[in-house]
Amino acid sequence: MKRLLSITLLAFSAGTAFAAAGEFTLTIKDHAFQPKEISIPAQKKIKLLVVNKDGTPAEFESKALGREKVILGNSTGTINLGPLQPGRYSFVEEYHENDAAAQGTIIVE
Repeated sequence: MKRLLSITLLAFSAGTAFAAAGEFTLTIKDHAFQPKEISIPAQKKIKLLVVNKDGTPAEFESKALGREKVILGNSTGTINLGPLQPGRYSFVEEYHENDAAAQGTIIVE
């Protein structure tokens, strides 16, 4: 029984580490993205977690990626991406898209 439990825990922890390796996080605070640039691997599927620390909704939009998602205030949204070709893909917080702080780039390498 202990051996089975050990194997199960080992398999679970390996799966968790693998899932976390494919996750990247952007934070919105004061209508600004942090970081403004994020690098992700080419030809891999990833999850982009967008954490909105503002009390109001924000909208992640990337025309280059064909993605748009409203994230409620004090919430986290998940955006699935990839596999992507190497390049630079711009994104904005659409409700404040003319503010430079609300613009960013995903760099695929």
